[in-house]
Amino acid sequence: MNLTVFEHDRQFVIEALRRGELDYLENVSEAAEASLFRHLLDRRVLERLAESYPSPREKQEVPVWFYLASQISLRLHGAPGYHAFPYVIRCGGLIEALGPEVGRKAVHPQTGDVSLGCSGFNDKNRYDRQTPCDQDFLRKFARDTDAQGLQAWFNREVPRCLRALKLFEAEGLFIGDASYLFVPDQEHYERSALLLFDEHHHPVDPGAVDLRDKRYQWHRCYKIVSLIHVNRDLDFFLVVAACLVPGNQHECPLLYELVDGFVNAVGKGVMKVLILDRGLLDGPAIGRLKTEYQIDTVIPLKTNMDAYQDVMGLTRLKDFHWEPFVLPAPTPPELPQRAMDPVLAQRERKRQRKLQARQARSHPQPLPPAQTLLGLVRGVSSWADCPVPLTAVINREINAQGEVHDWVLTTTAPRWSAELTRTTYKLRTAIEERHRQYKCFWDITRMTACKFALVLSQVLFVLLAYTLFQGHLFLRHRPQMNRRTRPRILQRLGPTLQVVAVYYRQRFCLLLLPEFAEILLELAEDARAKLLRKVRLLKRDLYQLLENARSP
Repeated sequence: MNLTVFEHDRQFVIEALRRGELDYLENVSEAAEASLFRHLLDRRVLERLAESYPSPREKQEVPVWFYLASQISLRLHGAPGYHAFPYVIRCGGLIEALGPEVGRKAVHPQTGDVSLGCSGFNDKNRYDRQTPCDQDFLRKFARDTDAQGLQAWFNREVPRCLRALKLFEAEGLFIGDASYLFVPDQEHYERSALLLFDEHHHPVDPGAVDLRDKRYQWHRCYKIVSLIHVNRDLDFFLVVAACLVPGNQHECPLLYELVDGFVNAVGKGVMKVLILDRGLLDGPAIGRLKTEYQIDTVIPLKTNMDAYQDVMGLTRLKDFHWEPFVLPAPTPPELPQRAMDPVLAQRERKRQRKLQARQARSHPQPLPPAQTLLGLVRGVSSWADCPVPLTAVINREINAQGEVHDWVLTTTAPRWSAELTRTTYKLRTAIEERHRQYKCFWDITRMTACKFALVLSQVLFVLLAYTLFQGHLFLRHRPQMNRRTRPRILQRLGPTLQVVAVYYRQRFCLLLLPEFAEILLELAEDARAKLLRKVRLLKRDLYQLLENARSP
């Protein structure tokens, strides 16, 4: 692998700098993307992913790890097309993380334009490089990658990397779900399907509705089946396996195949609880997960099932016990206490007195508060297709008007309480917000090509970039940022610190501007003269970059 690694050694580099010795220095903006790639390089994540990537090339002129890094960088910047690569490599943090051996930036003193000089990975080019590799190489590499091999690689290697980063929680909570990805109505989209949807984007049977009703629209789509790891605080949302299929293919067998592949990749004991929607009901598969892998499933029943009718019949017994259930209220963030201005405090007290007087004059009849009751039944065995007994939780929702809605939630965990089962299933609703982030803010559906290999590459690398970024923020103790959208995260974690990166003998350190200035001012005369000659050589090289710069 053609990979240049720089070791962070602050003391070694500072001692060399005091002697007037350095190889290269540059001004660095400590941004989120550069920090992410430094973390991936330090932990050898890109190297491990590249070792088993299904490369379509026998001769590796450009390292696979750099192809993966470029794909992740493009997705972080929301660029679905490869033509944006020269612009992304300039404004992103990938080059800063890789160091001067891969690329060096120079800023024109008059216009402020950024020129990039790269040595590249082979000696075939006869012109000055503006990027480490050509954007056309990225597109052809993605196009020629075998789709089945790419999907198997993602579902096998991504969980292993997350395990190496120690991102799997001990409780082992996972969510399985499927979602539609809509694309333009062009029949050239390989393996896509044209389906009829209602106003809620639910597929309907064309023969069962009036096609003249404008509430029903035809959409061309794919379906993505995904397996996601979460914790109870929803501090992260890690996609550990995914499968892209035509929109008319059923997701149920695919989801359980993803579970089998995940267990084969990381072993038993990592996944302990699987939360599913009723569309993924499969009795034999749920029983197999419990008996073979010791994975407990949490899933609601359909109303037309015998088990549902049997459980609801037990609620009519006189001694059936109901217990109230209240979802825990989210704790608001603690705000710093500030002394209120006396004038504003007087206004607030006056406003409160007016509100109390107005409420005293009117006597509206208050509606009874909505409530939720839970009932528990253990050892349910009337689902003939499921070989293991179930614990059923009857959820009775009573609104303010007194209307009652019942639904049944089941789990294969024999000792779970009704409250624990209900709060665990509540985590599944978070997936709707994350699907919205994929589609609206990470541009997972912005397909620039119709070939299925490129469509799959777009989807999987968006999920990979999203997952690695989530894990990076969690390990940096910034989990609250994971709930924000991609543009807002990059705004909040944009360039926040200007430092000077000093390189010497494959080692580097980052110095604040005052620290760097102090070291220069304290240099001995001979070391200062030696350093001045080196800096002038670096300056000359930078101006050569400006002279040879080509427009992207």
